[in-house]
Amino acid sequence: MAVRKIITYPDPILRQKCKEVNKIDGYIKGVIDDLLDTMNRYQHSIGIAAPQIGEPYRIICVDVSKNPRYRKKNHGLVVLINPHIVCAEGEKTTREGCMSIPDFVGYVTRNRVALVRGITPDEREVEIEAKHLEAVVFQHEIDHLDGILFIDRITSPSMLMKRDELARAAKKG
Repeated sequence: MAVRKIITYPDPILRQKCKEVNKIDGYIKGVIDDLLDTMNRYQHSIGIAAPQIGEPYRIICVDVSKNPRYRKKNHGLVVLINPHIVCAEGEKTTREGCMSIPDFVGYVTRNRVALVRGITPDEREVEIEAKHLEAVVFQHEIDHLDGILFIDRITSPSMLMKRDELARAAKKG
């Protein structure tokens, strides 16, 4: 178990379509442990995908309970292998950021509700109906597995902001 360095844009691994996990062996369990350690190292992190630590596998971790507004409106820590969106509905535009693009945030429109299917580390197939922030995070992390970054989905290039500009605007407001 280790905290790994976050891979940042424009590293090419962030643009690759990740490989399906065919066997949950010791190596894959180690990747999961490292994902969890790395996500927990960053207090603000509510999701992480394997390519963000340099691993080209379809594995994500999501935990929106770190956000005070959603502390009780979520499924807690979820680790999924080979996750995919079964269906989704509604639209929600929110500000997103990403540890792999640390200097920027932008407004992205995603589905408000998403039914996500995947395999847990103990090899159970599960379906999770995620809503609001949790649905957004699942979509964001699954995008990583397909080489898609939030900057590819921003509603308008003018809506991409540097984090330090956002902080200055918040102080003025």
